[in-house]
Amino acid sequence: MIKTLKPVGNSLGLVIDKPILDLLKIDRDTQVEITTDGTGLYIRPLRGGHAAKVARALEAVNEEHAPNLRRLAE
Repeated sequence: MIKTLKPVGNSLGLVIDKPILDLLKIDRDTQVEITTDGTGLYIRPLRGGHAAKVARALEAVNEEHAPNLRRLAE
C-alpha cells in the first residue's frame, strides 16, 4: 500500500485506512509506538499494563544501537 503524507498544522500526518485499523484493533484511544531502524518507520499498537515499560526499553535499545543499524542499512 502506498500512502501520501498530509499536512497537519506544521507537521505531516498519515491516514490509516479503517480496514487496517479494524484488523489491528486500533481506535482513536489506542497508544502506538513509533520506532525506526534509520531507514523506515515502524508503528505498532501498545497493549496491556506493560506497554509503557516496553516502549521505554525499546527506545533505549534504539538509541544505543541506531548508529550501527544505520551503517548496516547503507
